[in-house]
Amino acid sequence: MALTGLFLCFFLVIHLLGNLQLLLAPDKAQLQYNLYSDFLSNNILIKIISYVLYASILAHTIDSIYLTIKAKKASGSPYVRDRRNRASKWYARQMMLLGTIVFAFLVIHLKNFWFTYKFGILPADANGNKDLYGLVVNSFQDLWYVIFYSIAILALGFHLLHGFFSAFRSLGLYHPTYDKLVKSIGVLFALAITAGYVIIPFYIYLNL
Repeated sequence: MALTGLFLCFFLVIHLLGNLQLLLAPDKAQLQYNLYSDFLSNNILIKIISYVLYASILAHTIDSIYLTIKAKKASGSPYVRDRRNRASKWYARQMMLLGTIVFAFLVIHLKNFWFTYKFGILPADANGNKDLYGLVVNSFQDLWYVIFYSIAILALGFHLLHGFFSAFRSLGLYHPTYDKLVKSIGVLFALAITAGYVIIPFYIYLNL
């Protein structure tokens, strides 16, 4: 769980850096983003990494389901009043729900973009690359999808708030000396990822 989670955190950073190209001037953004997408689609090393990514997503999901079921079985009598809210944040107690929202979004997101790009018919840009940029812009012209996307990213942000710090503890890297530092880094990471991803659909919706 911890290793797959940290690998997915690394992927989030790389994916965000690539998507920030969408904030460039439209003409430049189109050609550059489509060139970037074509490179990712045809590079053998990237393909291998993508298989690791898919495996990590499945492993992380299956592991989280297993741990949730295990925790419920070990929680004891259902008649005992739950007082966990006094010791933990609400998002720490709702990791499964937040993860489910993120996973559902991921399936829809892959279907709308990755599947269409790989197997659909898209027009070409001036350089002859598939126009994924146009597909993204058209998708974010719909306010409902912008809102849906943003809600999913917020769920991801809260998931990261607990998950980042929890991953270090799970790996046995906890120590009182740098406990607050890791928590602070986790909060900054969650905020940066959330803000970085959310700004893109709103920028496109409001400006393009």
